[in-house]
Amino acid sequence: MAGQEESLKHTANGDVHVAQADGPASKRQKLDHSQEETKEETRQSQPRDRTRGVAPIKPEYLISSGPQSKVVDDDAAEAGIATEDPVNGKPDPRDGDGKKGKNRKKQGGQNQNRNYGNFEDALRLCNSVTYSNEFSPKPCKFGERCNMCHDLRKYLKEGRREDLETLDGKCPIFEEYGRCVSGWKCRFVKSHSKEVEREDGRKELILLQGPDSMETGEDPDQRPGIVNVVSTDIKWDLARRKVNFEKSDPYIKWLEKDTDIMRKVYNQTKKQDRDQLTENKEDLRAQFIDPPLKPSEKRKIYFGRETPVLAPLTTQGNLPFRRVCVELGAQITYSEMAMGMPLVQGQKGEWALMKAHESELASPRFTPTEGTVVKGYDNAKDLKFGAQISGNQPWVVMKATEALTKFLPHLRVVDLNCGCPIDLVYTAGAGSGLLDTPSKLEKMIRGMNVVSGEVPITAKLRMGVRDGKPTADKIVERLAFGGSDTRERLGAPGCAAITLHGRSRQQRYTKSANWSYIAECAALIKSYKDKKDELTDTAMAPDESTQANTADEKVYFIGNGDCYSHVDYFDHIDNAKVDTVMIARGAMVKPWIFEEIEKGQYLDKSASERLTYIEKFVRYGLEAWGSDELGLGFTRRFLLEWLSFTHRYVPIGILEHLPPSLNDRPPRYKGRNDLETLLASDNYKDWMKITEMFLGPAHPSFKFQPKHKSNSYEIEAEG
Repeated sequence: MAGQEESLKHTANGDVHVAQADGPASKRQKLDHSQEETKEETRQSQPRDRTRGVAPIKPEYLISSGPQSKVVDDDAAEAGIATEDPVNGKPDPRDGDGKKGKNRKKQGGQNQNRNYGNFEDALRLCNSVTYSNEFSPKPCKFGERCNMCHDLRKYLKEGRREDLETLDGKCPIFEEYGRCVSGWKCRFVKSHSKEVEREDGRKELILLQGPDSMETGEDPDQRPGIVNVVSTDIKWDLARRKVNFEKSDPYIKWLEKDTDIMRKVYNQTKKQDRDQLTENKEDLRAQFIDPPLKPSEKRKIYFGRETPVLAPLTTQGNLPFRRVCVELGAQITYSEMAMGMPLVQGQKGEWALMKAHESELASPRFTPTEGTVVKGYDNAKDLKFGAQISGNQPWVVMKATEALTKFLPHLRVVDLNCGCPIDLVYTAGAGSGLLDTPSKLEKMIRGMNVVSGEVPITAKLRMGVRDGKPTADKIVERLAFGGSDTRERLGAPGCAAITLHGRSRQQRYTKSANWSYIAECAALIKSYKDKKDELTDTAMAPDESTQANTADEKVYFIGNGDCYSHVDYFDHIDNAKVDTVMIARGAMVKPWIFEEIEKGQYLDKSASERLTYIEKFVRYGLEAWGSDELGLGFTRRFLLEWLSFTHRYVPIGILEHLPPSLNDRPPRYKGRNDLETLLASDNYKDWMKITEMFLGPAHPSFKFQPKHKSNSYEIEAEG
C-alpha cells in the first residue's frame, strides 16, 4: 500500500499505543515525539498511587517529593498541663517524666522543662490606680509599704510598651462589652480612655465606659462571658482545710473499713482446713455493712450521632480554643485535665482550668430516635461543658469531685482520666496507671458517683498499658456492672458513659488507633442489657435513678482515635457501633471538622478564612486572659501551641486522594497563595509572624518552647 494508516489506541489504564508502518525517518521521529508528549500529559493527569504515611500532594504544588524528615511528637497533646502561672519563669513540673537522678531516661525530641520567660510591664501599676480615673484612685491597702507604681502618667510613659495598632487599635473587650477589665494596663488603652480638662484647669486621664457595660468588679477572674469562676475565698478555705466534705469524709471512712474486710477475706491462709476457711470467710463477710450514703438521682445525659465530642486536651483544650470549636459545631466539650490533689488544695492554676464560656452552657444538638434516648432525658437541662480530673487514690478523686460539684454551677459530667500516658502521672498510679488496678478504679467511680450530687460520672480509658495485651474489655465490664466481689453487695458503680481511645499507653501515637478493638468493646456494651440479668440479682440491684443512664440499661460508649473527617466520623459510628466519636488531634489541626460533620461534606477552607479563626482565637484569648501585657503573653503562648498543630493541615484542594489521613505527613509544598504557604510552614519564625499580625511584636523576655525541640523561639532583648 502506498499510504500507511496510523492509529492511536488508548488502553484501559490510559496508556497510549501507537501503531504505524514503516515510513520516512522524519515522519517516524515526529510520531515518536508526539507519543512521548501524549504519555507525559496522560501521566500528569492521572493520580499517583498513594504512599502510606505521605500526604498525596498534587504535583504542581510540590517543592520536594520526599516526606519531611522532621518527626512530630503527637504525645504533645497529652504531655503537658497548662497552668495560669508560667510567667514566674518556673517550668511546669508535670512536663517531666517523673524520674530523678542520673538514671533518668531522656525522652528524645521533647522539651521536658519548658518555661515561657517573663512578659510583664517594666513598672507594676498598683490595683488602687489600675481601674480608676487619675484624680480618684482607691485607697491602697498597703499604704506607704506598697512597692508598686502609683503615678499613672509615669506608668503610661515609662512603665509599659506602646499601644498596639493591630486589631484596628481597638480593645476587643471594650468593643464587645463596653468596659475593659484590664483598665490602664490594657495595651489598647487609648481606645477607651481620654484626657479631659476640669473646671480648675487641671487635665485628668479618665477611663471610658459604655452605657450598657457589664460590671465585673476588680477581681481579675471575673470576666464578661466567663462562668464557673471560683472565688478566692473558697480557694483559701480549701487550702486551709476549712471546707467540710460532708459526703466524702464518711464515705471514705466506710471505704477504708470495707477494703480492710475485703482484704482479709481474700488473704485467708491456705493452710487452713477448707471448712474452717469457709467458716472464717463467712464470719468476715458478715462484718460488711452498707455504705453510709447512696448516690443522688442523676441528671440524664445524651451522646448520639449528632453530638461530636471535643476531647479534653492538655494545654490546647483551653477556653478560647473550645469557644472556636463550639462556634464550628462541637457539641460536647471538656476542661483540660485537672489534677485531683491541687483541686482539693485550692490551687489557683488548677481551678482556672474549670472556667467555661457561656457558649458552652447551651444544650447539645438533639434529634431523638427510638432506642437512643434515656428515659427522663431533658435536653433543655443539658449543657456542653464537662470537667475531667485525674487522681491516684479514691479519696482524692472523691473530694475533688465533691468540690467541683459543690462550687461549680455549670457541669455536664465529671470525667475520670484513666488514659493519660505521661510518665509522671502513670508512675504515680493515676491516668493510664489505673488500667493496671481495676479494683481501685471501680472504687473511684463508685465513690465519685456517691458524692457528685446530680452530676453524672464518666470515664476515659485506653486499650491497656502494654502493646498486644488489651485490658479495656474487662474494665468496661467492671465499670458497667461492678466487679464479681462487689456487684452482689453494691450493684453497678454508676458510670454514665465510657470513652475508649484505641491505643495502649506503650503504643502512644506510633501506630493508628485500633478501631476493631473499639468495635469489640462497643459490642460488649450493646450486649449488657441481656447480660445484666445474668450478673445482677434483681433484689440487690441499686435504685435505677442513682445509676446515671441505667434507667433503660444504657451505658454510652464513645470511640476515640485518628478521626480527621466526616467520613471517618460516620464510618466509626456505622461500623464500630459507637454512640459518638471523641475528636482530639483532628480538631487541633482543623477545628472545622465539626462543621464538616454537621454538613456531611469536605470543606476546602481558604487561607484567609483559616486566618479569621486565628483572629477569633486571639480575640477570645484577650477576653479570657486580659488585654494587658500578661494577657497578651498568655494568648501568644497558647496561639503558638495551636499553630504547632495547624500547620500540618493540607488543604483539600491540593490533595490528589481523599479522604485525608491524620497520620500522613506532607512533602514540602507551596500553597495556592502566599498566605496558604505561610500557614503550612513548620518554621517557628513563621508562627511568630502570624502571632504578630494580631498581637504585635513579642515582649523582649518572651520565650516559646514547643513540646518538640526542633521548634523553639527566644526573642533577643534589644541591645
